[in-house]
Amino acid sequence: MPQQPELTIVDDPAAAVAVVLAEQARRGGSIVLTGGSTPGKAYERAAVLAPDWSKTEVWWGDERCVPPDDESSNYRLAKETLLDRLDVQPAEVHRIRGELQPADAAGELDKALEGVTLDLLLLGMGPDGHVASLFPGSPQLEVDDRRATSGPAGLEPWIDRVTLTMPALREAAQIVFLVSGEGKADAVARAFGGQITPEIPASLVLDTTSPVRVFLDPPAASKLEGG
Repeated sequence: MPQQPELTIVDDPAAAVAVVLAEQARRGGSIVLTGGSTPGKAYERAAVLAPDWSKTEVWWGDERCVPPDDESSNYRLAKETLLDRLDVQPAEVHRIRGELQPADAAGELDKALEGVTLDLLLLGMGPDGHVASLFPGSPQLEVDDRRATSGPAGLEPWIDRVTLTMPALREAAQIVFLVSGEGKADAVARAFGGQITPEIPASLVLDTTSPVRVFLDPPAASKLEGG
């Protein structure tokens, strides 16, 4: 049965998500990070709220196929905004090795995830409704026989990506979306207020038995019914 997401509309959703991340860090377990400027703000605050991540293992939901020091790297973003600010590092940091050939990096991630429970999955969403690096019309969106895959991006920058597959996203124990900005209002309305459809990949995540929490600012929520 698809989940009805729990929607939280606040002026500063990154601050709210920082609290969620910090609480999970104190409990421990596996935390899956995402890219983007808004999550970066959440990471900075989470590092202050919970400076000890020694009970956690950190993963990424997707990565651009670039070296870890590239400005486009999701790992670099998290390193600068979160990891470098912690007093105590996570027990394990499972970086997606974007410098490898895309298929090799995806295979490595798929193998590493075998038997792993992802306790908290943080996701953003694009204006086209994409989630992780699963874009509308992308062949990667249909992969259901592994936990990770690779392929070309569906928007700029046109860099190949490694991404968790839709089944892997749905299997996370807790799923949290962080979305901000008026430019994503149409996608938000379709993903969380409309039908589940491959045209809006984020909506497919709702076909899960896990709780889904969505943190939005008022501009992003402006086209939701009652938003």
